[in-house]
Amino acid sequence: MSEEKKKDEVQEEVVSVEESTTIERCLTFNAGGLILYISTKYVIEIINNHTITTLPLMPPYIKGIINLRGQILPVVDIQLRMGKPETDYTSKTCIIVLDIDSVPLGIIVDSVRQMIDIDLKDVKPIPLKRQQKMLDGMVTMEDGSVFMSVDCKALADAQA
Repeated sequence: MSEEKKKDEVQEEVVSVEESTTIERCLTFNAGGLILYISTKYVIEIINNHTITTLPLMPPYIKGIINLRGQILPVVDIQLRMGKPETDYTSKTCIIVLDIDSVPLGIIVDSVRQMIDIDLKDVKPIPLKRQQKMLDGMVTMEDGSVFMSVDCKALADAQA
């Protein structure tokens, strides 16, 4: 009887491990009137009030570079990168520093919201994806709000 009980406990642990692998910790933020999220595995830090050095002959969404503790970091306005119109920066505007496959990148967002756990099984594809290259999924939260996932590979890809 005790061996049977142990087997049941082991099976329960395996199920809980499998369930936990579909849960991903994410940082949510506002940009362009949307609520977006990105996996924390890409997030290094969040910074405010950093001077951006503009570069000539760059696309409008590349705002320039910053020197972050000796590391030169390109900075992208995610709102412009998604094809939305430019808006004024406020006191809540900040830069999320990312590391996408060893490529450092800063993204300017309207404001940071919170950290949440998202079950990847609940993420649905975005309809008409070809019109929106930067977003790769969406999830409806319990309160009815919709959060959209940022496609980090497309964000880091200069050709996209």
